[in-house]
Order: sequence, then C-alpha cells, then structure tokens
Amino acid sequence: MKRTGGGETAKRHAGERAAEAVDDGDVVGLGTGSTAAHAIRTLGRRVDAGLDVTGVATSFQSRELAREVGVPLTTLDDVESVDVAIDGADQFDRATGALIKGGGAAHAREKVVDASADRFLVVADPTKAARGLDASVPIEVLPSARRPIEAALDDLGGEPTLRAAAHKDGPVVTDNGNLVLDCAFGALANPDALAVDIAGIPGVVAHGLFVGLADAVLVGTDDGVERYDYAVE
Repeated sequence: MKRTGGGETAKRHAGERAAEAVDDGDVVGLGTGSTAAHAIRTLGRRVDAGLDVTGVATSFQSRELAREVGVPLTTLDDVESVDVAIDGADQFDRATGALIKGGGAAHAREKVVDASADRFLVVADPTKAARGLDASVPIEVLPSARRPIEAALDDLGGEPTLRAAAHKDGPVVTDNGNLVLDCAFGALANPDALAVDIAGIPGVVAHGLFVGLADAVLVGTDDGVERYDYAVE
C-alpha cells in the first residue's frame, strides 16, 4: 500500500476503520483531536443506523462532538469498564507502540480512559509515525508547582516550556484547571524509565508518554489504512 497522506482523507480513513471495530453494546472511550473526531462522527452515523453504544468522553471537545452527532454518553463512575478506547497520538514509535500525546492538552483524562479500556486503538496519519520518540512531552502540572517541576525536569535533561494560549494572552489551561509544560528531551532512549521519573515529580498531574498501552495503531493514508499490532501485558 502506498504510504501517503497527512491530511483529512488519511485521518478520516483511520477514524472510520477504528469506529468499525466497535461492537453493539460496547462502552467506547472517545479520544480528543482531529483524527479521533472522525471516529466519533462515524460512531454517530452507526448509532443513527441502530448501533447501541455508550461513550466516555476524554475532553470538553469530544463530549460536545459526541452530543452533536448523537452518541450517548456516560462516565467512568457509572460503568464497570470501557470495552474499547479510540484516541489519537502526536507521535508513535512503529516498533514498540509507545506514544506521545497531549497536543490538545487532554492527556490526563485520555490516559485514565485509555488505560481502563480492554482494547486501546490509536488512530493516526503517516506524519505521526517515527522510529523512536523524539517529540516534546506534554506535562500537565499544578499551577502552584510549576517552578519546582521545571527545575526537576531540567535535572532529568529536559527543556520545559510553558504552553501559551493561541488566541488569548497567557498560558493554556486544561479542562482540569492546570498548566501544560512542553518538555523537549531529544531522542528518548528509554521512554519507560522517563515516564516513571516524570510521574514521580510532585505536582505533576499527568505526562504525555503512553507506554505499553496501545493494542494497535491504525494509520490512515490517502489509499486506506495500515495496522500495527502490539502485545500489551
């Protein structure tokens, strides 16, 4: 298959293919971002056609889109488990399935939902594929802990930058009321160990390293979908 496309066609192919993997009666984790949005829209069409599913939204954005297209919603408090989560990624390692997420600043809630799912399907376009991870790692932090967290990340070899809002003065504020640091580490030789180190910093709410969580990554192209499967313990 020719590997082309980083645009809407590729994203739509990935989202549609993931939504087709949802079965009647499933509880579905609804990810955040432009590619996951295609999956949510496809689920809305399937609900219109008679599919019985319930969604667990990971952000204000995914919740509003689900309501718009008619996907019924619930919360993790009200279900025993999530059958399948569908979510995007900012970068993924083709060899291991490790991800960097958090471009939409929703990674704290995404990680809770994605980790609780029996199956976690990642949807992406070819621009997100990499041989090893090297993108900046988004880290959600308590506002009062920003300075000591920046110092701790510097000690880990990172270069943290407070994420600024695009259309207003000041920083990005997450749905949880926290700030986001985008931390550049360069090429990640050991994402597993780095994930543990970042999580251990007091005041860190969640980081964007999703290691050992993805069951499969569905990569949309202009011509279809490529699938990468991973063993998740």
